[in-house]
Amino acid sequence: MSYDPESKIINSWKKNVDPWIRAVRDHEIETRQLVTNKAIVDAILYLSPKSVIDIGCGEGWLVRELVGRGVNTLGIDVIREFVESAKKENSGRYRVLNYDELSYQTLGERFDMIVCNFSLFGSKSVESVFHSTAEVLNPNGVLVIQTLHPDNHQGEVSASEGWVEGSWSGFSREFCDPAPWYYRPLESWIKLFTDSGFEMPKIIEPANPITGKPASIIFVGNHVANC
Repeated sequence: MSYDPESKIINSWKKNVDPWIRAVRDHEIETRQLVTNKAIVDAILYLSPKSVIDIGCGEGWLVRELVGRGVNTLGIDVIREFVESAKKENSGRYRVLNYDELSYQTLGERFDMIVCNFSLFGSKSVESVFHSTAEVLNPNGVLVIQTLHPDNHQGEVSASEGWVEGSWSGFSREFCDPAPWYYRPLESWIKLFTDSGFEMPKIIEPANPITGKPASIIFVGNHVANC
């Protein structure tokens, strides 16, 4: 049987649902508390969307945050256990859905904004999200992605695009079987946007106040190909 890194990502998250939920809700992830949570919320609210779909919503913290700010938000995730946990909080709407199932026909609605907050780690799965944006977004809709900053991994990965072994370094010992992830240099991310009907994306680099280095990178792209 051939190795399938996309399936490995899903299997890894299935194994780590409980420790991830605890880590998020107990505020164990330092960079999230220092930088990245506020950064993604600020990037979203700056554009004042009325409706948002959070792709790869996990245990639902961002959906709850946006609903609390008056934004109609749907969270989707491929991991059923995450969705079930999110629903228990009684805030926001959630569905179990694979990334390659994203379409207007499946969702029955369109959104002002698609948000992917540290939820795009694959290759074909990420491309499928970009390919579905025209169907899922309202005219002139926006795609906002926060992900690992490419420059933070220089020296750890080759300069070329491709699959990299994962790690739970910095997390508790409860985590196991880290998922691989698909490394994309900056120009590859930009090409995904422009090839999918978006303008050149705005780039935000939230800085870690302790190290001074970018804690992540945020892309904000306006879709111009809807009709």
